[in-house]
Parts: sequence; C-alpha cells; structure tokens
Amino acid sequence: MGVLFACGGVQQLVEPRIVLASASPRRARLLEQIGLAYQVWPSSVNEETTGVDNPSRLAAVLALQKAEWVARRAGRGVVLGADTVVAMGRVILGKPRDEAHAIEMLTMLSGQTHQVLTGVALVEAETGRALVEVEETLVTFRHLHQGEILAYVQSGEPADKAGGYGIQGLGAVLVERIEGCYSNVVGLPLARLTRMLQHFDIHVLAKNPP
Repeated sequence: MGVLFACGGVQQLVEPRIVLASASPRRARLLEQIGLAYQVWPSSVNEETTGVDNPSRLAAVLALQKAEWVARRAGRGVVLGADTVVAMGRVILGKPRDEAHAIEMLTMLSGQTHQVLTGVALVEAETGRALVEVEETLVTFRHLHQGEILAYVQSGEPADKAGGYGIQGLGAVLVERIEGCYSNVVGLPLARLTRMLQHFDIHVLAKNPP
C-alpha cells in the first residue's frame, strides 16, 4: 500500500488507519508532529483539469478528488487528501513555471496580503463516507527589494511551492505576519484536521475520549 511511517519517522509493525494521499514531505512531517501513524499512497489526480476558478472551491475539489482516488484503490482506512491554494482575491498563484514566473509572483506578493487556502478531505475507504473542509490563513509579506526576490528565487526553494515560497524554510524571512493557522500555510491545518478526525473516531489527544 505504500510507505509506512509513524511519529518521529520510526516504522511501525501495525497498520495505521490513516492513508495520506500525498507525497508531500511537509504534510508527512506535520502528521508525525502530532503523533499520527500513516501510510503514503500518492494520488494521480490531474490538478490542471478541474475547470474550477474559485480558490476555496478549487482547494476543496482537489482535496476530495485526491482522497477519493486513493480510497477506491486502498479499500480500507481513512484517506486524507489535501490541496493548498495561494490566491490574491480570485487570482490563483500556483507553482512557478520557471524562475521568471517565480520573480513575477513574489513581486506581486511584496507588501501585500494574500490568502492561503487548504482543502482537507477525509474519505473512509470501506464506506465512502466523506468530510471536506477548507482552512484559510491570511499572509502578509513585507516590502521586498528586487535583489532579495532574485536571491530567494536563486535559492531554488520557490520551485515546487504554490505562490513561489515556503514559510517553513528560507521563505519565512519574507513574511511580516500571518492571521490564522500557521500549519495551514505549511500545507495542513492541524487543529482543523484534529477536529475532522474525531468524526471517524480517531482522536489525537485522547485514546479513550468521553
């Protein structure tokens, strides 16, 4: 079914109930941070063919499509799909095509507030029962000099990240403030995920909740 992980990266002998429909190392580390064992089974959903242009709706649709794609193949477990969309209003800022595109996006974000929206979908493979929610965080960049933007782009960090930056890395120096969930900007809103998992009888903080 994929690679088996647990908190701290120590392999477990028992199969976890959670299947992560993503190859993102950032999302994997966030699950480990809160002590959740999981298996990795990346989806093969084509993110370019949804036809959805509303940022919040796009995040929800892609998260659900990823979770459902894996759930149909996994057969059991609670499949976690997630998709993070960076937007300024209704303008969606995806992963940069090249360095010039990354410079263009970061110049647009300089001194401005943008939205980071992560769709989170849980699908119970055995029954098809699904739950989808979207978390929004507002991120404000400080005013950036063109030399700073160029240096950051040349670091290589923007290449595979929506919006062209990673707050968990060198990109942290670009951010003046955030309003909302920090882990959402990294790629997975942990507080919301914890609440959602309770609907599937998975409890992060209590083994035997009242």
